[in-house]
Amino acid sequence: MCRAGSLWSPEVVMQHPLTETKDILSRLVAFESVSGRSNLDIVDFIRSYLTGFGIDSSLSFDETGKRANLYATIGPEVDGGVVLNGHTDVVPVTGQAWTSDPFVLAERNNRLYGRGAVDMKGFLACMLAMVPQIQAHKLSQPIHLSFCFDEENGGFGAPILVDYILSKPMRPRAAIIGEPTSMGLVTGHKAGLELRTDIIGLEAHASNPAKGANAVEAAGLFIARVVETGSRLAANPIEGSLFEPPYSSVNVGKIEGGAARNITAGSCSFDWEIRPVPGEDPYAILAEITTYAKEVLLPPMRKMAPNAQIDTVVEAEVPALLADENADAVRLIRELTGINSSSVVAFGTDGGHFERGGISTVIFGPGSIDQAHKPDEYIEKSQIRQCLDFLATLAEHQAR
Repeated sequence: MCRAGSLWSPEVVMQHPLTETKDILSRLVAFESVSGRSNLDIVDFIRSYLTGFGIDSSLSFDETGKRANLYATIGPEVDGGVVLNGHTDVVPVTGQAWTSDPFVLAERNNRLYGRGAVDMKGFLACMLAMVPQIQAHKLSQPIHLSFCFDEENGGFGAPILVDYILSKPMRPRAAIIGEPTSMGLVTGHKAGLELRTDIIGLEAHASNPAKGANAVEAAGLFIARVVETGSRLAANPIEGSLFEPPYSSVNVGKIEGGAARNITAGSCSFDWEIRPVPGEDPYAILAEITTYAKEVLLPPMRKMAPNAQIDTVVEAEVPALLADENADAVRLIRELTGINSSSVVAFGTDGGHFERGGISTVIFGPGSIDQAHKPDEYIEKSQIRQCLDFLATLAEHQAR
């Protein structure tokens, strides 16, 4: 659903990048582009905006055709370009206590509030607002604008986009993923396995639960094993690790199952994840837990319910990002900003997919991750200014 009204009119004369950015961000926030839903409305908006400046764009889709990545190039079609990347999707607002409409941009105390304001429509708005300035530089090497779908629920769009980029004859030099880093240079993040476990038991009257196979109870024992594994990992941090926390972590985020309190649950499903530190195999952690489920939990269920099942699938794999200090993307940020330090983060991004595809990648964007996914999500206007200044410097660099 979109409350944005009419599409942005690119014929409006640009006054100041911050003013333009705020206006575009208000339009982007108005799209309720929650992960897993079609994002074609927000993609159509972005594509129409770019068309107004004479910029062609192309789309790559998921298998349903309802979610799309967008890719556009400003400048000549040659090697050496820089990809600016962000995702169009946001996390849900369900159950969150907002003090204003999450899909209407609000300004208070030099902050801009709205779902996705910092994660990461703020960066998308900066990219779009700077289009006329980037064009004015008459680039000798291109700047590519890319927009992904479904980053928040597993990074499903990025692998499709990266394959599309690599199919083109021009090879980008670097990719900048504009996730919120407070405009600090991030060169690494953990990997991740996005998992779903489905348990099938047998329903029976709860007055005699021994005649059933309770899927919710099995899920509870499975989850207890996940928690136990997480506690063991936390008790053995990796010495000298740059990551916080300095160990692999697990989390169960959503569970559903059962029909009523007086019925043994016939089914239960839950979503969970593993975020390993580099060097630790997430599949080994997964195998340990699923082996426990197969050898300990499933046999007693099958005594009463021969068709009982405990199935775990990997819905998405988020590759780690570990950029070398001499990588093109790292050197580019240092050259343009003078930043000498770098850091790593625990959260995952689409950056690992770009790095896996052989494109040197860093994470560098406006706003703080501490504000993401929360009620009253916001981005500081000062962070937007810094981002706009950086993009102006990048355009000058690509025009040399």
